[in-house]
Amino acid sequence: MGGVTTIADRGDRADRVPKQDRSRATRQRLLEAAVACLAEHGWAGSTVTVVAERAGVSRGAAQHHFPTREDLFTAAVEYVAEERSTALRALFPQGAAEDRRAVISALVDLYTGPLFRAALHLWVAASNEEQLRPRVTELEARVGRETHRIAVDLLGADESKPGVRETVQGLLDMARGLGLANLLTDDKARRDRVVAQWTALLNEALL
Repeated sequence: MGGVTTIADRGDRADRVPKQDRSRATRQRLLEAAVACLAEHGWAGSTVTVVAERAGVSRGAAQHHFPTREDLFTAAVEYVAEERSTALRALFPQGAAEDRRAVISALVDLYTGPLFRAALHLWVAASNEEQLRPRVTELEARVGRETHRIAVDLLGADESKPGVRETVQGLLDMARGLGLANLLTDDKARRDRVVAQWTALLNEALL
């Protein structure tokens, strides 16, 4: 009868919640494993099978969540990009920070970790893969806009002033360049000097 909840119905609902939790946990493990594989092995060495093995799940389970390889890797880089944005905001929960050097250092860190390495491999693959290119292009544009908004907020930048938007974008371009250099040589002393110089430039430009 309509509106009557049976014991079986209640049991089904009780079983459903843990299954949903397990599904979310499996998806997250796959995303984290995909980013790690991409950063370590590049696009050619990062197959769905390799990622599934690293995540400790079957290939079938991986394909249930992500039907194609492109689905898996674009979702993985997007997932970690969102996590990094959240972590960056959490460093400065009050918004604009008084210590601009700390903000610049945090932004540079975004481009020297496994996310950037994974994203770089994805960009290279997208330059040769027609099916992958539009997804990665859209993702990169969205992540770039979000990172720019975070930088503007944390630096307390007023983009209504001439040149401020370009200055903030220049900072992000610089951070990306340091990330590229870091792929070959981890030169922290050099990065620290560049961060100090950009701090001085921004303190003057954002007065």
